[in-house]
Amino acid sequence: MSRIYTRTGDYGETGLIGGKRVSKDSPSIQAVGSLDELNALIGLARSHPLPARVDKVLQLAQNDLFAIGADVASPDGAKRSSRQIGDKAVRALEQEIDFFEESLQPLKRFILPGGSPAGATLHLVRAVARRTERCCVALSGIKGLNPSILCYLNRLSDLCFVVARYVNHRRSTPEMHPSSGRGRNENS
Repeated sequence: MSRIYTRTGDYGETGLIGGKRVSKDSPSIQAVGSLDELNALIGLARSHPLPARVDKVLQLAQNDLFAIGADVASPDGAKRSSRQIGDKAVRALEQEIDFFEESLQPLKRFILPGGSPAGATLHLVRAVARRTERCCVALSGIKGLNPSILCYLNRLSDLCFVVARYVNHRRSTPEMHPSSGRGRNENS
């Protein structure tokens, strides 16, 4: 890349892998943009002090999301990324979820997103992972999409929820539950 700006997208179109031009609001670009946002947000989460295993699994997820983005940005019929996400990557996330859950109390109630700065950021990552999954589900109804991508994104959001709880637990930050009251203070 010689320059960051090309001026080719100034009128609302961008290029897919292979050169095909599409509108920037196309479902493919919506999904790619959401994947990019998710990856950047994981980078933000990783900027917090994290247990080494958490940081490692998040770094692997960033690499996987990059491969997913390349796959999603490929037009139908085009050669896909040489590194596609498959069942092995989904199982790896499941193993990490199981590992982190072992040290947590089972949930009996919903919890509010938040806690430590790292935990709160990971809860936000989870929410963006869910939105990214919805974008990819919508795209899969329009074009052929590797079905493992949807499984992976579903597990990634689960992982982020568990890791947020794990990080908060390690920092002795209590989980907050939604209150049953109508407001903070009925007398205010």
